[in-house]
Amino acid sequence: MPHLSEQPSKIPGCDRCRKLEPLHFDFSYAYQPIVDFRNKKIFAHEALVRGPNGEPAASVLAKVNDDNRYLFDQTCRVKAVEGAAKLGIQEFLSINFLPNAVYEPGACIRSTFEAAQRCSFPKERIVFEVVEGENISDRPHLLNIFEEYRRFGFKTAIDDFGAGYAGLNLLAEFQPDIVKIDMDLVRDIGNSRPKQAIVEGIVHMCHKLGIKVLAEGIETKPERDFLVTREVDYFQGFLFCKPTFEAVGKIDPDALS
Repeated sequence: MPHLSEQPSKIPGCDRCRKLEPLHFDFSYAYQPIVDFRNKKIFAHEALVRGPNGEPAASVLAKVNDDNRYLFDQTCRVKAVEGAAKLGIQEFLSINFLPNAVYEPGACIRSTFEAAQRCSFPKERIVFEVVEGENISDRPHLLNIFEEYRRFGFKTAIDDFGAGYAGLNLLAEFQPDIVKIDMDLVRDIGNSRPKQAIVEGIVHMCHKLGIKVLAEGIETKPERDFLVTREVDYFQGFLFCKPTFEAVGKIDPDALS
């Protein structure tokens, strides 16, 4: 397989990659900052699917089916990179991917390489994340995707950790760069000893494995403050900034104080 430094033209393709056609529906992105609270700066921006006029993600995802899942996944990557480059994003870009839409990781990554090169967006600043609870029909295939993406120089993340069924078994087989704690575990955590114990365990475990921890869905300062004391690395949520349609959101200064 090619090394990260090789040109996209040298990355092997597959028939699906070479025959990409436009989707029969349009969509766009909103971007939400991920905050490095201790250093008072933005670490990354997550690209979140929206309708062409800012409609909720569900309105777009309802149109995805077995016939267009691959094309949708490929188009998502390209649009996310193009949008980030157009907005002048300098931090990491986090993109969700559909593992069941990736057939050959080395070949299916071709469009992402080409988009990054065309838009002059550094490939090393792209994070691919997958939802832990997604129905993964072939877990060895997912692990292979993660390994290939890491070998190509991308960072990896598991989203909604604690909400799905994979959990500890997935972490035992692959250690991503980032684990994102599910927002249901974050909500009102200061008043829930069970949530506190679970999150403390996740943070301790991840740090021992060399994994950064991101808490998503932060809406209040008490939630933020509790997680800061538990050494969570990154924060994401309405407290800092809501997703901003086709724009870079500005962090509320009060949320950093």
